[in-house]
Amino acid sequence: MKNRVLAAVILVLPLAFFVYFWGHPGAEKIPAAKNTQAAQDLAVAKALTANSRATALIASNFAPPPQTIFYSASSKVRSAPAGPPTPLEFTNLDPAIVLESLVRAIHDFGSRFGGNPVGTNPEITSQLSGNNPKHINFLQTEAGMRVNANGELIDPWGTPYFFHQLSGTDMEIHSAGPDRVMWTSDDLVRSE
Repeated sequence: MKNRVLAAVILVLPLAFFVYFWGHPGAEKIPAAKNTQAAQDLAVAKALTANSRATALIASNFAPPPQTIFYSASSKVRSAPAGPPTPLEFTNLDPAIVLESLVRAIHDFGSRFGGNPVGTNPEITSQLSGNNPKHINFLQTEAGMRVNANGELIDPWGTPYFFHQLSGTDMEIHSAGPDRVMWTSDDLVRSE
């Protein structure tokens, strides 16, 4: 008797599962969800093609940026001094770029030795040109850095730079500018 009941349960149980899942409302939700999603995608695609303004807006959001590039060597606005411009004597590079190169050289020195070079212009020039513990030359003539006969770093107009040490790692560098007179309105100043 037990064998017959067990055989009946084994035969009826799969049939019950089949009937339950076949007729159960949850079984239809999965295919319906796929159909609903496909229907929604189709409706969105039709709406986008019908509305050219929306299509143009979407296309503009994915368009590459304009290729106009603006370069600026310095954010400081400089005004030209009155009278004829003074020609650059030692380099054709923009003075702001030369000053930026000098700032980079001092920064590299500070990174290497734990602090900026200190002293007067000739002493700083000496340290930057290789008179340092590792004998590294940080001055690059191709970047517009020039040294005069007195061993001083000079700006593109031939005037020695003025180095103002603010701290062990901060320094202000002054160039007299085209008028070659320090502390006037055309001076170039850069902090390191």
